[in-house]
Amino acid sequence: MLEKHGLAPRRAFGQNFVVDANTVHKIARLADVGAGDFVLEIGAGLGSLTLALAETGANVVAVEIDNGLVEVLRANTKHLANVEIIHADAMQLDWQPLLAKTKHWHVVANLPYNVATIIVADLLDGIAEVKHMLVMVQSEVADRLVARAGTEAYGAVSVKIDYWASSKIVGQVSPSVFFPQPRVDSALVDIRRRSEPGVSGVVAKELFALVRAGFAKRRKMLRRALDEIATPEDFKTADVNPESRAEQLDLAAWGRLRHAIDTRLSRTAPVTDHKTPSHQP
Repeated sequence: MLEKHGLAPRRAFGQNFVVDANTVHKIARLADVGAGDFVLEIGAGLGSLTLALAETGANVVAVEIDNGLVEVLRANTKHLANVEIIHADAMQLDWQPLLAKTKHWHVVANLPYNVATIIVADLLDGIAEVKHMLVMVQSEVADRLVARAGTEAYGAVSVKIDYWASSKIVGQVSPSVFFPQPRVDSALVDIRRRSEPGVSGVVAKELFALVRAGFAKRRKMLRRALDEIATPEDFKTADVNPESRAEQLDLAAWGRLRHAIDTRLSRTAPVTDHKTPSHQP
């Protein structure tokens, strides 16, 4: 099909097309979607997964950035009333108008590998309507998305995923099902948004800023990595060992530390004088 239309995979867009029918049907089955569900597919390519998702009866909104591919994608799906094609860059798209049809979306996608982590994190951070994701990513990325404290793959994105959602790897994918074949294995990750964040009493943005600061110097003890943010008192209040390293703290510990810092800052914040100024007649 690529040859027929004079197209080729574009490395700049991280394009590796799934060319195995069994794989796309497996993804559609694992997504557990059907009639009445709304599915967002990012990086639809030529539409192999799009067609498999449409067969379930779900309403599919497929986003594709590539000018050449999107015309073929439209031709391949024009007979399907339950498929809508959006020609756009998922990194720049205003999601809210697009997702206004329902408050419960599934994201099912073979994500472009060069932006997969960013897309998953941004959707969790900013689009509450996305309740469930089943995404295909590089195996090492999958490991980071589901990693727990104390493991080698654990990092800032692992904490963010755990704050918003539960996550698990539900399948492995061989390079042989792609064209062109990547030099890495892939995995399917199931991510389900929690009804409430994994910790309470903190602002998500502030929590994630603290976590990023800790992992930016992950080889250092936290008392050094966070020396401009957290005090010895904060660590004591949070019951966190200041000699720990970032990868040793689970979500609950990060939450306690953020809360301790915020409590101290609120105590030491200057009081603003709100007295009404006098007016001379």
